[in-house]
Amino acid sequence: MIQQRRATVEDLYDVEGPAELVGGRIVHDMVGERPAEVASNIFISLHAQCKKTGRGKAFPDGLGYVARVDATDRESFCPDVSCHTKPPAANPMRFVIGAPDFAGEVRSENDYGGTAVEARLAQKREDYFAAGTQVVWDVDPENEEIAVYRASDPTNPTIYRRGDVAEAEPAVPGWRMPVDEVFA
Repeated sequence: MIQQRRATVEDLYDVEGPAELVGGRIVHDMVGERPAEVASNIFISLHAQCKKTGRGKAFPDGLGYVARVDATDRESFCPDVSCHTKPPAANPMRFVIGAPDFAGEVRSENDYGGTAVEARLAQKREDYFAAGTQVVWDVDPENEEIAVYRASDPTNPTIYRRGDVAEAEPAVPGWRMPVDEVFA
């Protein structure tokens, strides 16, 4: 039997495209055109809010957050869109240390299909909350809805659909985004 070396956060710096470190393995997280478009719509609005208020920084897909969750052996996150209020890193070319305040996870084609998939997504949300994230958006482009999960009540999301205006309180105070614009 050949044993593979356990991957480290340092190994993530050599990976092309979005990836996370879970259980000592690098998990690639590439998405299709529609999920990327939806994530971009969210990022544009979130970025404008952060610039307007001077609170936090918004980022599109690709930013790594180093945050250890012992229960699942997770060591990093790479959300589709995020916001954090951490002080600037000593080396801004490296990953952010700690979890984002807000994480937007946009479902791709492999994020549909039954209880195993839903359990995997629920576990990732639990990991976010265990690491310190305040709000996680589960964004569903196929059904055009957003489930907003909060650390204060992690199993009872607020669901927003077309015609509604979604929010990310308390992670991003005052930010509102019409669901129609998310899925435009």
